[in-house]
Amino acid sequence: MEKVILVNESDEPIGLMEKMEAHEKAVLHRAFSVFVFDDAGRMLLQRRAHSKYHSPGLWTNTCCSHQREGESSEVAAHRRLEEEMGFDCDLQEVFTFIYKAEFDNGLTEHELDHVLIGKWTGEPDFNKEEVSEWKYIALDELSADIKANADHYTVWFKIAYPKVLDFVNKNSLVKKG
Repeated sequence: MEKVILVNESDEPIGLMEKMEAHEKAVLHRAFSVFVFDDAGRMLLQRRAHSKYHSPGLWTNTCCSHQREGESSEVAAHRRLEEEMGFDCDLQEVFTFIYKAEFDNGLTEHELDHVLIGKWTGEPDFNKEEVSEWKYIALDELSADIKANADHYTVWFKIAYPKVLDFVNKNSLVKKG
């Protein structure tokens, strides 16, 4: 039974709870989202498997999940990048944000999300139970598609993406285009 780390708004741990129970009760818990860019500055997106318990079939960042008890965000991100996408790369934590989103199935994500950015070029060997497909996409094309097809993307991705874009532009981490 997978447990999530319950936190207050200052990201201080206040307990553990079974993952589904936390989503049923809309309790704030710690999470992370990884955004990976290739050498051309394109973002690596995944499309969530259609069997996922929420947001099935939606496009999102490279990978995301929950930290385990005693696990740092960076260690958790490396673990999950391997489990979901079949590769690992250097990662840098760049910011956190809190969001709350209710889903049609009665579950609610209420997360304090740690965002990490990395750089890697290659073809992922993805886990088909987690991911249905993947693609690299130029940031201008992605921005236009989010505007035109917002319902094709996960809630947390749409919240984090402008902040990631701002961070990479201010820090010249990826090429534009």
